[in-house]
Amino acid sequence: MEKVALVVRMAVEEDIPQIQQVSKEAFSMYAEGAGIAAIVGELEESFADLKAELQGKLVFVAEMEGMIVGCVRVEVKEDGTAYLSRFGVKSDFQNKGIGQQLMNAVDKAMEESRVSTLYLHTASRMLSLVRFYYGRGFYIESTTKSRGYIRALLCKEYRTEKIYGFLNAECESFAIV
Repeated sequence: MEKVALVVRMAVEEDIPQIQQVSKEAFSMYAEGAGIAAIVGELEESFADLKAELQGKLVFVAEMEGMIVGCVRVEVKEDGTAYLSRFGVKSDFQNKGIGQQLMNAVDKAMEESRVSTLYLHTASRMLSLVRFYYGRGFYIESTTKSRGYIRALLCKEYRTEKIYGFLNAECESFAIV
């Protein structure tokens, strides 16, 4: 059996219809698994909404044979932090390492952007997701019921250090893998 290549890349406008499909499927399963009555924003996102996201955030897609099977978005903020959202993988492609590959791309982008901390929310009762994020170096910072269910705010810290030049007092941060 021939192995199918997975490509993780930045999304482009032409990807929007497939990203919408992945998001709707993934967040319908998320709502069901977490016992959430309704997740409106993720399920009713318009083409224009997603086009704006492409312009203001890092949007990665996982693609196999021309089909987008996973996606994730990250907003890098001016304070050196970032927020991950709308992370989803189509049901038929879950538990095949696609989420891991998407997160590898996110980690690389965070290190290149010199992000100190990456945040995300997830339903605390979704143990498979919490385990996945823990395995990627996240931990729970806090919880809230602001949306009618217990959401965990998870964070991952990227280690940065200062390097001082020999000829001047300026310093530069870089991420250590």
